[in-house]
Amino acid sequence: MTDERTGLAEGTGSTGGTSRTQARAATTRARGRDSTRPRALTAAGAVDGVALAAMLAVVALGFGPAWGTDGYLLPALGGAGVGLLVAWVAAWQRWPVLLTALATVLAYFLLGGALALPGTALGGVVPTPATWQELALGAVQGWKEFITSVPPLSSFPELAVVPFLLLLLAGVLSGTIAWRATRAAWAMLPVVVALAGVALLGTVLPALPVLQGLVVAVLGLLWASWRAAESRMGANRLLSEASRGATRRLRAQRLRGGAAILALGGVAAVLVAPQLSAGERVVLREIITPPLDLHEYTSPLVGFRSYTKDLTDTTLFTVEGMPEGSRVRLATLDTYAGTVYDVSSGGETGVFSRAGEVIDTVASGERVSVDVTVTGYSGVWLPDLGELSGIEFAGDRAEELSASTYYNSTSGTAIVTAGLRPGDSYRLDTVVDEVPAEETLAETPILEVDLPDPKDVADAVPAKAQQFAADATDPFERLTNIRDALVATGVYSHGLENQPASRPGHSAARLDELLAKDEMVGDDEQFATALALMARSTGIPARVVMGFYPDEKTWTPGTPYAVTGADVHAWVEVPFEGHGWVPFDVVPDEDNKVEPLPRSRQVPKPPVLEDPQSPEEPPEADPGDVEDEDRDEDDAEGVDWRRIATVVVTVGIPLAVLVLPLLLVLAFKARRRGRRRSAPVLVDRVSGGWREVLDTATDLGAGVPPAATRREGARLLAEHAPSGAAATTVLARRADHVVFGAETPTVAEVDQYWTDVDGVLHELHRSVPWRRRVAARFSLRSVRGVGAPPVRTVVLRGLTAGPRALARTAAARVQAVRGRMARARRQKARAQQREER
Repeated sequence: MTDERTGLAEGTGSTGGTSRTQARAATTRARGRDSTRPRALTAAGAVDGVALAAMLAVVALGFGPAWGTDGYLLPALGGAGVGLLVAWVAAWQRWPVLLTALATVLAYFLLGGALALPGTALGGVVPTPATWQELALGAVQGWKEFITSVPPLSSFPELAVVPFLLLLLAGVLSGTIAWRATRAAWAMLPVVVALAGVALLGTVLPALPVLQGLVVAVLGLLWASWRAAESRMGANRLLSEASRGATRRLRAQRLRGGAAILALGGVAAVLVAPQLSAGERVVLREIITPPLDLHEYTSPLVGFRSYTKDLTDTTLFTVEGMPEGSRVRLATLDTYAGTVYDVSSGGETGVFSRAGEVIDTVASGERVSVDVTVTGYSGVWLPDLGELSGIEFAGDRAEELSASTYYNSTSGTAIVTAGLRPGDSYRLDTVVDEVPAEETLAETPILEVDLPDPKDVADAVPAKAQQFAADATDPFERLTNIRDALVATGVYSHGLENQPASRPGHSAARLDELLAKDEMVGDDEQFATALALMARSTGIPARVVMGFYPDEKTWTPGTPYAVTGADVHAWVEVPFEGHGWVPFDVVPDEDNKVEPLPRSRQVPKPPVLEDPQSPEEPPEADPGDVEDEDRDEDDAEGVDWRRIATVVVTVGIPLAVLVLPLLLVLAFKARRRGRRRSAPVLVDRVSGGWREVLDTATDLGAGVPPAATRREGARLLAEHAPSGAAATTVLARRADHVVFGAETPTVAEVDQYWTDVDGVLHELHRSVPWRRRVAARFSLRSVRGVGAPPVRTVVLRGLTAGPRALARTAAARVQAVRGRMARARRQKARAQQREER
């Protein structure tokens, strides 16, 4: 009978003929086999690994635009592979969290040299102390350098640590969750975070958005749904042929559905992605300003006269391969604060980022290579020309100079924080464009560029700008009118011998002096600054550039250009649509003899220039400091409120942080005393007075147990302050009489009681040294209770609680692992015994 039912059950494929005991046993056996074998060793675990590897591989492709070459593939894909391998071994051996983390750190330092920094490893494989140092620094500082360096980053091989470490962590976390967690879908979280991190670390141009989105979104969702369905089926299935068949059919159905979703998602991605990726995305390198403090470096325009006076015939550097019509740029100055035109960083003025042998540029024009050899120049500002596409140093200091070079592609300014000096040489890969003719510019709109607003501008600048611009309404016409007026009415002088007197500097007072006189005497420094500020006052964006360009009579194009101090110049640049920043010179002829501007139709008198005086050269100023001889006495004697505010904030905030807790303690105790003394019920005022005595004694170190009566407390306090023993006893008795008596005290009696309380408190304070009295003012012992441990003990307990808890957790995990291993050995031994029988 039983056999027939059993045969019927097997023939029909129904489980109805199977007893509950058999079903439970089958389920238990199935679960037992699943629990003894890690998922990482199963075929399903292999599918997990393939899915995660595919998603992490497309995530790594996001580094392509920032890196510029395929050199990022080895560290990025290698990091993902090492991370998945560590997670797989940890899941196979059932390592605890701490052991898995330790294995990750060891893999990072042992394999990071071969995959990310082969140049520092022995034979490109074996790590060296230099490799470990670079890996340690890269894990902390590499992220900052990665987003503050000018792409392509292939010029900085040490930055390969960033993709290696990011994909390593993503691989370890996603693999650990997928192979060991019950809810495996959470393994998608590290993949998505890594995808967002790669996008933020990249450039505004995406790599392969369609492929990345398709694989991560569609494949990730498909894999996550498959894992969820497998988890549900694995929890309830019985090991029968019918259940296995149903499981296979369900899996095939889900596979076909997933393939259809994948195809549909691909078609949708191809159709929609071009519209979604048309604009630029937000990345960290466009938001975060690199940590370069330009205030440490003096504006080169401050030392303009030193070139014309001391270095006139000195060869500063030699430029080979410079195209005809080019100019050597020393620095672009776009911010003015009343004393000096300086270099800025951030916003529309661009940012200074680390520059290497390759620099991304979209400039159009002639691509040339220029070799520069420094002979008599020294300073941090790097002479360059055009739009740079790469900087390569040579010589003994090549590595030092390359590591300290920053470039602002918006302003075309490069700075070497290590400083150039005679003997240095470098090659510039640059794009040089031809300067358009003024006839072309007259028909081209001037771009609107947001530059820093000038501050403390000379009062004469806007008035003279309106006068020189005349009735022109077109921006280009206003600009050329102002320039032509300065050129026609200016007298060019460096203040040298046999030249009209001309003071150096370009402060507000110097420009007021320049523009207030009919004979405007100065050189490029004053005239370029005046033109730029006048243009800004009429709404035209303009900036000053200091650099060098040769005299057409002394230099032949195609030959090396030996730059001397006599070639120094300053000019103004204005942005035009389709042409970028275009230079405008404002250099009066050295022999120009100008007349004052006509005030009427009368024949103007010829100008009479005063006898030249010996120019007084300013003493060498500190970086960022410009002397102004015409500074008003009121300004010199005025109060520098900004400095005072800085000192107050710098000193006040830390002081407030230290003093505020003490003030809060005093305020709390004052409020507590006030509430006790002004309690609505008179009896509570008396009881509060006694509590005030006990709390004061507690803060002074003479604590009274909470269970002691008032008279017992008075006897204990008498031991600490014998001189006030009688008064303390009287206060305790009076408090008992008022609290437990039938009569209600009067206001006068309560006030007298508090007067006696103050006397007792005075005696208690006199009984201890002054240091304890001061400490008692800020003590919280009365708030925390007599039996509370000291604050130092509480802090030490809090600091040691975390490590102790971590150690207990680690010990528990290790013990649990040992227990599982012991049970597995026992089960294996039993199975072998059954097989032997």
